[in-house]
Amino acid sequence: MIPLTADPRHYALKSLCALLLAVFLGGCATLDVPREPSQALPAAASSFGRSIQAQAAPYQGRSGFRLLPNSGEAFRARAELIRNAQSSLDLQYYIVHDGLSTRMLVDELLKAADRGVRVRILLDDTASDGLDDLLATLAGHPNIQIRLFNPLQLGRSTGVTRAVGRLFNLSRQHRRMHNKLWLADNSVAIVGGRNLGDEYFDAQPDLNFTDIDLLSVGPVAEQLGHSFDQYWNSALSQPIGDFVSTRLSERALAKARKVLEDSLKLAQQRNKALYQQLASYETNPQLDVWRQELIWAWNQALWDSPSKVLAKDEPDPHLLLTTQLAPDLSSVSKELILISAYFVPGETGLVYLTGRADAGVDVRLLTNSLEATDVPAVHGGYAPYRKALLEHGVKLYELRRQPGTGSGSGPHLFKHSMSTDSSLHSKAMIFDQQKSFIGSFNFDPRSGLWNTEVGVLVDSPQLAAEARKLALQGMAPTLSYQPKLQQGKIVWETEDNGQRHTLTREPGNWWRRLNAWFSKSVGLEKML
Repeated sequence: MIPLTADPRHYALKSLCALLLAVFLGGCATLDVPREPSQALPAAASSFGRSIQAQAAPYQGRSGFRLLPNSGEAFRARAELIRNAQSSLDLQYYIVHDGLSTRMLVDELLKAADRGVRVRILLDDTASDGLDDLLATLAGHPNIQIRLFNPLQLGRSTGVTRAVGRLFNLSRQHRRMHNKLWLADNSVAIVGGRNLGDEYFDAQPDLNFTDIDLLSVGPVAEQLGHSFDQYWNSALSQPIGDFVSTRLSERALAKARKVLEDSLKLAQQRNKALYQQLASYETNPQLDVWRQELIWAWNQALWDSPSKVLAKDEPDPHLLLTTQLAPDLSSVSKELILISAYFVPGETGLVYLTGRADAGVDVRLLTNSLEATDVPAVHGGYAPYRKALLEHGVKLYELRRQPGTGSGSGPHLFKHSMSTDSSLHSKAMIFDQQKSFIGSFNFDPRSGLWNTEVGVLVDSPQLAAEARKLALQGMAPTLSYQPKLQQGKIVWETEDNGQRHTLTREPGNWWRRLNAWFSKSVGLEKML
């Protein structure tokens, strides 16, 4: 307690410091922007939604699914859903990076809003770094609403002040909305591992992520609409207008649209091949074709409660996606295949995986190798568990860095020849060749306990077979290293030029090794 006799100047100085800190960290004034709740519009509100309902009706509650493992198809699906939407578009993402693909999607979103489609965009606050004004400009459109999840209140003006602001509330700031959801007319949804950015759509010259999305049609989209509404109406979601100093302006939006239009014209001139590749949805739409290829099956949309991020310690189990997934994890009896870009099992995951393997389950895991991962520190969190997993018969596969000069397309996830370096970003689970789970969830403590996630569990041997085929492609010795134990030490088996060979030193440059060693040394896996 402060003594009653304390010098009043102390209080004055304290108040002044607090004021200066607020000015330093605040960056911009806060507007009193109304925050009104809203709900997903019913599918029956549009002719597109009604056509989906009519298509789904004979399947008596089942939903239709199609994998989108190819980056070109993944981009096309998003663009075509914007063009087909008539009443609503609901987008929920962890990361949005500027680039040609993002600008093309934003252009389509603006055109959809022009024709009366309600657009709701919910971004994790980390996606807004340096973009507050731009996002607020987009929200100047009367049919576009943008909210930030778990936003930083202090220090938004610069990167430095943001970093300082986050230091004041680390326990909350490291808990993020990792969900990826694209929903059109509450009728068709896309879930999976892809964020928005050129690296997710084979449109970046130096790095592309290998990923899996799931096109989901019918009742499951309505379930995912409920998940979006929970996050959108959460007290943790705040309008972008709360964080800018000027009012949302249609005039500013008009100027921004002219800049966007000019940038797309310039990109079309300077990189005609890439532009045409991305814009193929305009001249050769595929959504109607895909609708005839759907696999109809029983399913369950799964998601974490948004209040998960408020837990002071480990969240209550009833808030967790993993609790919903637990019955299928525990009942697997023959084969378990995991694809997890960032794999850190922790003690709980280690006990589960080794227990399944000890019970006779064929457990196979595909993750990134040290040389391929975009986050070497996470690999350092995974490495300490590798030997124990192998000792119990868990089969590990680590995707190699895949440089090359050719690009390709088709119904496959991995390419033997790629235009750029590739890093695995996929998240999927396949249970007993019967059920498959595809979403934003990595098999690590961060996805399990700290970040929020979303995905769909599908009960279909046909879809499971397709997902399994993709996983086995990645596990091929030409594309992956297979760690094995040899005289108590880990070696890496692989294949080059038709010849199998064994490496005794883990592939990866010195910088990646240093990052992995550091995270391993400090026990970073406990924070991942």
